[in-house]
Amino acid sequence: MSICIEVWGDYACFTRPEMKVERVSYDIMTPSAARGLIESIYWHPGLRWIIDRIHVLTPIRFTNLRRNEVKSTVSARTAKTVMERGSGELYLVTSDDIQQRASLLLRGVRYVIEAHFDILPEKAAPGDNAGKFQDIVKRRLQKGQFYHQPCFGCREFPANFTPCESIPDCPEELRGEKDLGYMLYDMDYADPENIRPLFFRAILRNGVLEVPPRDSGEVIG
Repeated sequence: MSICIEVWGDYACFTRPEMKVERVSYDIMTPSAARGLIESIYWHPGLRWIIDRIHVLTPIRFTNLRRNEVKSTVSARTAKTVMERGSGELYLVTSDDIQQRASLLLRGVRYVIEAHFDILPEKAAPGDNAGKFQDIVKRRLQKGQFYHQPCFGCREFPANFTPCESIPDCPEELRGEKDLGYMLYDMDYADPENIRPLFFRAILRNGVLEVPPRDSGEVIG
């Protein structure tokens, strides 16, 4: 069962994983970011969202911004040590652990996401079916309901959304073919001890990014 959602916002940052210090966004929304946005609207253990294509409705524009970020994290090793000792600090003091970082962001973004879902029989309840899930998703989209605020890559960049009845025309600037290089497809959690990033060659054709199926051979790890 498929859905079509129009999403837009003032800023977006779909961070390239190869950039370690400063955040640099991909040119457009990644499939994993699109999936995460849809899951913030409706997630269920009995279904899996699959992104089919992403339509870019505005010219690609970048802007620079400096933001305050916390530079450290509480690691699993630290947590384990504190649990074994029975004492220690399991928190971060942001005022002592903050630093400014430059980010290369997208501004004035608008997309249409086409996606569908597959039912996972091993996790779905006996009464679950595609029609039921489809009705729930449509109702939540129409009412603007979500589990947590949909965003464009970072929580401080909220995303607005609405059901898309008809896809707008491609901007003149995006007509033709544009090779965006290798883009993050998603993360492979099949082996919890070895979580791997997956990539694919992203080609924007007349403002449309066709997302290949996971088993197509175009997705590499």
